[in-house]
Amino acid sequence: MIHVQGLTKRYGDKLALDNVCFDVRPGEVLGLLGLNGAGKSTAMNILTGYIGATSGTVVIDGHDIADDPLAAKAVIGYLPEQLAFYGDMRVREYLDFVCDLKRVREGRREHVASICTRVGIDRMTDRLVRNLSRGYRQRLGFAQALLGNPKVVILDEPTAGLDPSQIVEIRKLVRALGKSSTVIMSSHVLSEIQAICTRIIVLHQGRVLADDTPENLGRSAQGAHRMIARIQGRPERVEAALSRAPGITQVRLLEQRESDAFDYAIEGVRDRDVRADLFRALARADLPLLSTGGVESSLEQVFLQLVAGR
Repeated sequence: MIHVQGLTKRYGDKLALDNVCFDVRPGEVLGLLGLNGAGKSTAMNILTGYIGATSGTVVIDGHDIADDPLAAKAVIGYLPEQLAFYGDMRVREYLDFVCDLKRVREGRREHVASICTRVGIDRMTDRLVRNLSRGYRQRLGFAQALLGNPKVVILDEPTAGLDPSQIVEIRKLVRALGKSSTVIMSSHVLSEIQAICTRIIVLHQGRVLADDTPENLGRSAQGAHRMIARIQGRPERVEAALSRAPGITQVRLLEQRESDAFDYAIEGVRDRDVRADLFRALARADLPLLSTGGVESSLEQVFLQLVAGR
């Protein structure tokens, strides 16, 4: 659905994007993650045709955004971070105006009504836009992006400035949207990206640092060298036994979960699976190993590890 190859953007001497490459398949919800100035907004502005690239290509649904911009833009719905409306228009009038811009003609009334119901503004259509709350303005922004049933929807910080209940509603909208359209969204809220997106691209200083699913990114930071183990026996015996295990570098007592059994955070030499070392050390000391599990790395931990290494 989207093919980005060698995308580079310079603002004078500043390199905002440096040879960025990625593809987005139909039905994916792709999250762009990065610090301020990482290049997220620049990438979105190029994808929507708002600005041009210094070099590289962007092909959307078979249309090059530079060579055939009208055809490419016709399949895109865009929700910018900073929404701009005509405040003196009523909601229905504004959406009708957007339909004119997008050349939505056949079945327009039914289409607009369906979109309004979908985003939860069906009771607001007669209100002036300037009288809408922040949350309803964001929903109106979603509505205008969805008019014409675009194949690609691009969302720049879709929950910025919303209260917690509004954020939950917008997340539901994005998840539902991913069932019918290809979605690209950016956000500074890491938990939001993790909860919504099926794939994440981490940008840093204009380059792609990582491109994978949230689960795989977490596993890459986790590794087989880190785990949680529940072990039966007195903590001093457990710690003494594991201190002699060759591959284990750190043992941290967490809490008691069962009678005479405690959970421990076990860490070993990177790139070494410490499960066998753990088992042998406990077997020699006659200490029952009741369970093991992975240490889940949050997306925040993964992101900080990636950025810290650059």
